[in-house]
Amino acid sequence: MKELLYIGAGGFLGTVTRYSIQLAIPTVHGGPLGSAVNQCDGQSFLGWFFTIAVPGKITPQLRLAIGTGFTGAFTTFSTFTLDIVRLSEEGEWISAAIYMIVSLLAGLLLCALGMSLGHRMLGAQRQEGAAS
Repeated sequence: MKELLYIGAGGFLGTVTRYSIQLAIPTVHGGPLGSAVNQCDGQSFLGWFFTIAVPGKITPQLRLAIGTGFTGAFTTFSTFTLDIVRLSEEGEWISAAIYMIVSLLAGLLLCALGMSLGHRMLGAQRQEGAAS
């Protein structure tokens, strides 16, 4: 039951952060730029976080709060799909398709880059520990 509190606290912060970014970034030609920025940021962060969040370094509660709660609320898939449906309903089929394809490809690439950064950070820590 405590796990739900950690997820909820992280989710609250992720939602507030997502909404703040969407308010700060204007809509461009009816397109969901704020949502795209959130998705890209979230994908790279999640790849990085779950790479460095190794057991023994980060508590399971913190993994739940940040990984599941914060990032899950920050990169909500429902907002992504709603943006695509809205663009389609407005007759912006090409924009909807581009947004969908670019978001998917960028998400995969950024997640991989985040994981790569995490692996490099962990490797650097191991090398520092071996040199001591």
